[in-house]
Amino acid sequence: MRSLYNVGSIFRTADSFNVSKIYLTGYTGTPGNELHRLRMQKSALGAETWVPWEHCKSPSRLIKKLKSEGVKIVALENKVPAGAGVSRPQSITKFKPKFPLALVLGEEVRGVSKAILKLCDSAVEIPMFGKKESLNVSVAFGIAAYVLRIK
Repeated sequence: MRSLYNVGSIFRTADSFNVSKIYLTGYTGTPGNELHRLRMQKSALGAETWVPWEHCKSPSRLIKKLKSEGVKIVALENKVPAGAGVSRPQSITKFKPKFPLALVLGEEVRGVSKAILKLCDSAVEIPMFGKKESLNVSVAFGIAAYVLRIK
């Protein structure tokens, strides 16, 4: 994710749902970088200081490691291209989660890459009823965290 405001919002939302850890990958900003922390502070409101997090440069290496530890990998994505390795996303309202679970969020504009989707066990989507095809990534995370938490 490029937006530090989205990252901060995800930290704040993760805190409210008692998420055990946030993994930040690739070029996503981290609270460990003082400039990044100062920018995400506006939306995280301090959650970036107590929600556990880890930065892993390679998302694919991280996913493989988590899978080897028995973690189910689920992409939050509304468009899964053919040949992506996972079937069409299932509505998150019908999805039956198996824990431990890692929810993969994509880049704000392009979503979850095809290479990462190939590593996922499944994909879920948030049903959309309006004209827009997607939500802001931090809003989507909030909805998904809520739905997964109440199941």
